[in-house]
This record gives sequence, structure tokens and C-alpha cells, in this order.
Amino acid sequence: MGTLPQEITKIVSEVINAIDPHREVKFGIHPHNDCELAVANAIAAVISGVTMVQGTINGYGERCGNANLCSIIPNLQLKLGYSCLTAANLTRLTQMSRFVSEVVNVAPNDYAAFVGKCAFSHKGGIHVSAVERNPFTYEHIAPTQVGNERRIAISEQSGLSNVLIKASEMGLTLTKEDPRTRQILAKLKELEYQGYQFEGAEASFELLMREILGQTSTLFTIQDFQVHCSIIPGRDYANATQHHSLATIKIAVDSQNILEAAEGNGPVSALDAALRKALSQFYPELAKCYLTDYKVRIIDGGAGTSAVTRVLVESSNGIHRWTTIGVSDNILEASYQAVAQGIEYGLLVRSPQTCSLVDAK
Repeated sequence: MGTLPQEITKIVSEVINAIDPHREVKFGIHPHNDCELAVANAIAAVISGVTMVQGTINGYGERCGNANLCSIIPNLQLKLGYSCLTAANLTRLTQMSRFVSEVVNVAPNDYAAFVGKCAFSHKGGIHVSAVERNPFTYEHIAPTQVGNERRIAISEQSGLSNVLIKASEMGLTLTKEDPRTRQILAKLKELEYQGYQFEGAEASFELLMREILGQTSTLFTIQDFQVHCSIIPGRDYANATQHHSLATIKIAVDSQNILEAAEGNGPVSALDAALRKALSQFYPELAKCYLTDYKVRIIDGGAGTSAVTRVLVESSNGIHRWTTIGVSDNILEASYQAVAQGIEYGLLVRSPQTCSLVDAK
């Protein structure tokens, strides 16, 4: 639990030498992560003669967790030359990690080594330019070896290289000389100054790029929405608060005005339900898309309840996941922006039958 790697090396070596100096018996280790050293201790034990490591996918376990096999396996196989899996099975490691996350209903750790979304992420313009020329300048292994992929993040640190690579990932052709490239970069920096953060909302950035490049079509136009919440507080802790949320929304689709209302277990839920109800008659494939996560961030905490709010909404169609963003000093407006963009991205990009766009990822 609390043993350091050099202590593990000493202990394992002494135990093996005392019990089986001829190395005929197989030894194992079951490290926990109380000191954030379970992976390091497991590797130290293997180097010292242990041949079995007890761990779990993603390190799930009691207290601070068990040894994370998603880190141990590639370290042993790719760094130290041990044979743990076939090369083909090793490329399924990231898929396995995310599958287990779904089964246990725990959001994947974006910052996990080897299998995390950010494990091979680059956002600084110089970094991106270098990686484009020689990936090993900033990547210790090829992401594909563990089934992951390189991710070029978009942020205020981005340069033209980031924009060009993102365009290439989307199947769009851009050059540094194209004035639209600098227009995209300028718009990115302008919006990030206002509080947007596209590093965590790449679907919104893709929509922004496609809009500037003339690669989008207007699926619907919001005309008005209202959200009504009724709250009846409980008399004491033994009596739960009763609440009721009702949203009405008016949109235009192909010159048709649609007015719909829906209830939800909260204002954002009601707003999302009303928007989907209004659109479902025009875009039945929307039934395949659903919200998987909803996050709220306060940008300027010193402003108290008047602070500008950043909302991130993660959506899925059962195969792909994408994240969109909304920013406003009104949390419902920010939520609507993120929800509406999530729907728009799902229809425009992830459902090619809706329009002429194709799924480029």
C-alpha cells in the first residue's frame, strides 16, 4: 500500500532469493494505489522477478484503486520488452478501457496515460508543427500501438498548423495562404477571449470551421424559448423539495414555425426535451442522439451569481461522442447554445443522410 518502488525491489528480491534462489517458483504482486505508485511498484516487482501482476482495467478498486493494467501492460511490453499481449490485442487497449468505463458508468479519465483522450494531445503551435514533421519529438510511442490517436487541440495557444491539421482531419483542404485559415484562427482567439474554450469542445470548433468555409446548412432557427420552474420547498430535511419545469420553444424549419412544449426534471432537461420534440418530425434520426454529460463552469467567480457561465454538453449517437459549448451570463442561454450545437453536429456531421456533409472521422 505505502511502499516505495525501491523498497519493492529490495523486498521482492529478498523474498525470491530466500524461497526460490533457482527461480523455479512463480511469484505475483497485488499492489494498491494509496501512494499513486501501484503501477511503478508493479513494474519494479516484475523487473525483480515477479511474473504475475494482479490489477484492474483503469485501476478501479477500493480506496485509491488497484494497479492500472492499462498502464502496466504497455510499459512492460513497449518499454521493457516483456510479452503481455499480441500486438493486435494491444491495439485494443484503449477500446477496452473505454468499454469498461461505460460498463461501470464512470466517465473516462481523459488524462490517463496511454489510453486517455489527452495522452497524445498537442495544442501549442510549435508543438503541433514539430509533431507534424517528426511525431517522436513529443510522443514517446505511436498512439496506434495502444489503439489511441493523436489529438490536435484547439486553444488560444493555437497557430496556423493547428487549424490546418484540424481541417485535414475533417477532410477539408486548407493552406496557410488561404485567407480563410487566418479568419478561422482570428475567430477562435476572439471567442476564447469571450470565455469559449474549444480545447474541450471540438465539435463546436468543427461547426465553426465549416460555417466559415461554407460547409454547413441551416437546419433550424430559434425564434424564442421560455422556461418556467415551480419549486415547493420541503418543510424540513425529511420532506423532499418538489419541483416542476416546463419549457416552450418556437423554432423555424424550412419556413415553418413550430411551437412545442415539454416537461423535464430541471430547466435544461425541459429545454432539451422541447427542442427535440420540435425537431423530431423533421429529423427522425435525432432519436439516435442523446446527452451523456452536462458540465457548468463559472468563468469569473468574483462576479458571484452574475458570473459568465461556460456550459459543456457531451452527446452521443451510441457510436461516437462529441462535445459542444455555450457561453453566456445567463445559464439557460449558455445551455441552449451547447445543446443546440450538439444536435446540429449530430445531424450535420454524424448523420450524413441529413445533408451533403460526410462523416470525416
